[in-house]
Amino acid sequence: MKRFLGIDYGTKRVGLALSDEAGCLAFPEKVLLNSPNLAKTISEICAQNKVSRIVLGQSLSSSGAENPVQAEITKLKIELEQASGLLVCLEPEIFSTSEASRYQKGRGLKDASAAAIILQRFLEKNKKRV
Repeated sequence: MKRFLGIDYGTKRVGLALSDEAGCLAFPEKVLLNSPNLAKTISEICAQNKVSRIVLGQSLSSSGAENPVQAEITKLKIELEQASGLLVCLEPEIFSTSEASRYQKGRGLKDASAAAIILQRFLEKNKKRV
């Protein structure tokens, strides 16, 4: 079983997505409010769902440069690795939120859908390696 957790990090809200047990398809899971306990909360969700790897959206501009929020994402990556003991991979999140907005149309799971898009990109790119 290779279950993955995808994360769309935001300064206010953090979207989460889970893959199926085969690690092939990503599904929106939930939206958390960003808080000082974020890494601990996510680690607990990983343990409950038997997650084997975390995929965290990397905030890059269209030119490939890091956006200002990337420093917070890097900090969360380190905290998650320490709290969960899992490998945390970065996957560019470019356009994931705008793509998710087209699908959600005000249903309140936009951030979780963006996380699912990030996770699905990672799964498709790494099919043979994960």
